[in-house]
Amino acid sequence: MNQFQYYTPTKVVFGKGTEENTGALVQKYGCKKVLVHYGGGSVKRSGLLDRIYQSLDEAGIAYVSLGKVVPNPHLSLVYEGIELCKREGVDFILAVGGGSVIDSAKAIGYGVTNEGDVWDFYEKKRNASACLPVGVILTIAAAGSEMSDSSVITNEDGWVKRGYSSNYCRPKFAIMNPELTMTLPQYQTMSGCVDIMMHTMERYLNHADNMELTDGISEHLLRTVMKNAKILLNDPENYDARAEVMWAGSLSHNGLTGCGTDGGDWASHQLEHELGGMFDVAHGAGLAAIWGSWARYVVDAGAERFAQFAVNVMGVKAAGDGMQTALLGIEAMEDFYRFIHMPVSMKELGIEPTEEQMKELARKCSFWGRRTIGCVKVLEEEDMYQIYKKACN
Repeated sequence: MNQFQYYTPTKVVFGKGTEENTGALVQKYGCKKVLVHYGGGSVKRSGLLDRIYQSLDEAGIAYVSLGKVVPNPHLSLVYEGIELCKREGVDFILAVGGGSVIDSAKAIGYGVTNEGDVWDFYEKKRNASACLPVGVILTIAAAGSEMSDSSVITNEDGWVKRGYSSNYCRPKFAIMNPELTMTLPQYQTMSGCVDIMMHTMERYLNHADNMELTDGISEHLLRTVMKNAKILLNDPENYDARAEVMWAGSLSHNGLTGCGTDGGDWASHQLEHELGGMFDVAHGAGLAAIWGSWARYVVDAGAERFAQFAVNVMGVKAAGDGMQTALLGIEAMEDFYRFIHMPVSMKELGIEPTEEQMKELARKCSFWGRRTIGCVKVLEEEDMYQIYKKACN
């Protein structure tokens, strides 16, 4: 196994009605003014935002608000949030929503506490040295950003989507009430389930001599999400299933399923980021659309690991050699995606990139030829193009 460090400082407050604790939790940080950051109208229509404001009022905490976060959150709103925080003297950010809102909050936190352009961090030109404290009220189980060190932002100038990771941005607390996810559309719920699974699969599918315990946690997490995604297809208000998926989302991306591994592959995420940047697709759905093509492209370099995945996660009976079992596992995962109404190709995702667009996706994903991605098989720009092309079929 590889040596590792495991750091998860986020306090989790999990269960029904936990959003009522918002004011008391924020109060512990001695802040003077909070930015309440959120997305669209759902948090307003549901009354959640009013309950949060009431909790802050009761705790005597001043606040300002900034909504309008969209999926694949935009850099322009991050800039707006930075200016608002500086002007209002904000010293704590409360993200009310899912991964997009949390990622935007983290980026704003970086921008307030560091000099220069916050986009520099996402372009890997320099590293952040601080971040405003961030708290989370989670309304979507998907990204795992409520406990992670990562943030992904889309720059509308060129529609480039980039991620940045640092422990400075890990949320101070995450309020997680599964009931808040019950009104999500089915497509969003299932897209979230794919995202959760992919965060673990990216870490699981690697070349390392992994820890048996970490593998076991990863495999059980994946089976748990698959089981409960099927339940939620027909029973979207099933509290226990919502709770299982929500907790899995946090554990999938707080580092637990990467302990003792080589860090994982992450090529599918990098490939999907460009789809999200160019076509503004739902992240989980984009991952489902690209994963099978990536898996078949690299499986020959990691057949043994894919075969283990096939047997231990997908319940495939070992057949023939490792490669045959591995391919059956990939097919079984695509069958699961279809069962939960997720796409397994870009056409099913609703996009049909032109030849030039596929080349542009590959150029952007390779940082214009300056980087490779993946570890199961290291991918050059041409490999990325071939995977995009394969995913169009």
